[in-house]
Amino acid sequence: MLLKEIISRLKLEGQYTPEQLNREISAGHVSDLLSEVLACAPKEALWITLQSHINIVAVALMADLSGIIITGGRKPEQDVLDRAREERLPLFWTEELNFMVAGQLFQLLQEG
Repeated sequence: MLLKEIISRLKLEGQYTPEQLNREISAGHVSDLLSEVLACAPKEALWITLQSHINIVAVALMADLSGIIITGGRKPEQDVLDRAREERLPLFWTEELNFMVAGQLFQLLQEG
């Protein structure tokens, strides 16, 4: 499923470029533990987390992820937005909790 469809269906706010909207997403990963993401996240997955600090950008890049969805009403600080923009990493946020976003993303990816 294309990233732009996921953004629309999950009603995500975010920072991304138009070119990034056509990324194909085939997996998601839910974790708030950075080391677990590095060890277990599938490449090119969307990462769902409540973490919003700057280290998430580095972890997403090291794990070769397609983007980050920050949950629970948390929004990234300006330094996180700036770093994600520099690294061309799509960054999203939502009021929904990890559980709800993961369930919705799973359902969307199953639909194809």
